[in-house]
Amino acid sequence: MNADEQAVATLLARYQDALNGSDTAAVMDMYAPDGVFMPQHSPSSVGLAAVQQAYEAVFSAITLTVEFAVAEVRQIAPDWVLARTNSAGSVKIHATGEEELFLLQKVDGAWKIARYCFSTTNPPRA
Repeated sequence: MNADEQAVATLLARYQDALNGSDTAAVMDMYAPDGVFMPQHSPSSVGLAAVQQAYEAVFSAITLTVEFAVAEVRQIAPDWVLARTNSAGSVKIHATGEEELFLLQKVDGAWKIARYCFSTTNPPRA
């Protein structure tokens, strides 16, 4: 990994810790000003105010214990990196497995989450 890709991997580790700590402020510090959060089965949250509201709702409803495994980090332009992760953990007592896709943008010299989406790897329940 080059230095930018390593910086993104470090950001993803910080993001994991913020999720596990239900720390909305820490999550928001990692988002770009025009960031988009795209959770599965929900509308996208566009812009910082909407993203913050979405994370506050998530953290008030569930407690996450997740661990990210970085599958790939690819710099696609000087200020853009694409990262794919896999995660496993629990949401309260329900086991989860997910794949995530992050598009990160360098803003004022720091990497920020520009777009984030995820989907479960578990089959639908009948």
